[in-house]
Amino acid sequence: MTLDPARIRTIAAAYKDAWNSGLPARVANCYAEAGGITINRGIPWQGRAKVAEMAAGFYADVDDMTVLLDELRIAGNHVAFIWTFTGRHAGTGNALNVKGWEEWDLDADGKIAVSLGWYDVADYARQVAGA
Repeated sequence: MTLDPARIRTIAAAYKDAWNSGLPARVANCYAEAGGITINRGIPWQGRAKVAEMAAGFYADVDDMTVLLDELRIAGNHVAFIWTFTGRHAGTGNALNVKGWEEWDLDADGKIAVSLGWYDVADYARQVAGA
């Protein structure tokens, strides 16, 4: 069953709000029980507990993180969630403005079953260093 685009927009807004809550469990709750995310072809974070662990890592690295939803593209239950996050690196205090996206496959309940996340690691490192 394909989800209605209006419902997908609501799901995307809730995901953005979950990230902006600062609560890893709230981010993880946007995922199916066995759902997961793989970032830049890295090791998958599979299951809600691992997704919460991934989110906690970002919160530890980025003070005052704010996630913006820049664009949303929908093709059935496949979604491109295009985002920017801002904040300050916890270690260096340098400002961050990182752009990226996630490609989702949503399940019938509107939960993220699979997410492939992408951002420019070199640009992130440059910003962390203050260059």
